[in-house]
Amino acid sequence: MIVFGTKGYLYHLATVTLVCGGCGNPTAHAVRRRVTKFTLFFVPLFPVSTSYRTQCAFCGVERKVTAAEAERLAGPGGVRGGGSHQR
Repeated sequence: MIVFGTKGYLYHLATVTLVCGGCGNPTAHAVRRRVTKFTLFFVPLFPVSTSYRTQCAFCGVERKVTAAEAERLAGPGGVRGGGSHQR
């Protein structure tokens, strides 16, 4: 029997102050990278997909951003450097 599947990893890249498109408040937004990895016998092997999002700390609205925009928001070393790891 072969056990395979996927597992999602969430990386916090930075916290920046932006004006929210949902509530209109200038508030903190978390810039995050979500990576989905293929697993075999519960061991993550390689990434299947990667997406970047910002989330408003006031109302919780999430907005999808491009990798280039996430890198610009996170600053130098933010996207490639990692950040804290959350599961």
